[in-house]
Amino acid sequence: MNQDHNKNTVTEENQTPIINVAPSPHLVGSAGSTKQMMLDVLIALIPVVASSIYFFRVYAIKQLLICIAGCMITEAVFTRMRGKSMPLSDLSALVTGVILGLSLPGTAPWYIPLIASVTAIGIGKTVFGGIGMNIFNPAMVGRAFVMIAFSAALAASGYESASSGISILTKATPLTAFQQSDIITPLSTLFWGAYNGSLGETNALACILGGLYLCIRRTASWEIPAGMIGIAILMGSLSSFSNVESGWTPLHHLFGGALLFGAFFIATDPVTSPLTPKGKLIFGAGVGFITMVLRLFSGYPEGVMFAVLFMNALTPLINRWTIPRPLGKA
Repeated sequence: MNQDHNKNTVTEENQTPIINVAPSPHLVGSAGSTKQMMLDVLIALIPVVASSIYFFRVYAIKQLLICIAGCMITEAVFTRMRGKSMPLSDLSALVTGVILGLSLPGTAPWYIPLIASVTAIGIGKTVFGGIGMNIFNPAMVGRAFVMIAFSAALAASGYESASSGISILTKATPLTAFQQSDIITPLSTLFWGAYNGSLGETNALACILGGLYLCIRRTASWEIPAGMIGIAILMGSLSSFSNVESGWTPLHHLFGGALLFGAFFIATDPVTSPLTPKGKLIFGAGVGFITMVLRLFSGYPEGVMFAVLFMNALTPLINRWTIPRPLGKA
């Protein structure tokens, strides 16, 4: 009996545990599993991916394939180096690759998404202990690294390509065009996505549809995008009131750039965002505030990436500040 018992114990210990991230009570089922959450994100990203391929064609396909392959291969290699089993089945590396690819311009040289992918998984995730342990959003770590390392290729002029054969790639992004030349892109163009920019940010409708799916499924907490969008509209309104003749409205801030994409697909990462509803609202408001400060008062036309990373660093403090009061405690 002892031998049989030992065999059973070893067998149970060698099995890969299923991490259930759903709220209690934890009944039998996989609705709240990591894999199911990642699958929800992939489903929500379908409109965004389809839009990016429609407008950017082979440029979008190239970036997405490189980032997906780079993230998954890096995940496999680094996991094997740590002597652990392959975690690719949880789909987290796939989600990181898709989001990273959508955060890059289609014109970026092939080595930029590859380096960004290795950095995202290797530095943004694995060095912290793997999924669920990282402090910063992995995709944004990779994006920030290549943004600094290859600043010329990812600067405003790096988004444009006269020889691409795609008309929108011959023009500046809406935020850059307004900041440098006071050129205002029509709201209809921003809403439908027929303009230059990072692959996933150019179609407001696609981001909204995917984001609503995540919130309805409760894979994403609605408090984060609500706080981020609310503060962006408030600060955009104050800015437009003080400079009415500019013609740049709060909706231009909302539909232009990565604000909606970041609000629904990046800031809502459950690992790097706060746990409490109040904390999530504070987190989203902080991301929106920093984004708008960078857009309005710096020379950088966008700010979502830096805002998310900064608020990721504050997440442990926000969790501490917003601990719910126990029931019955005065």
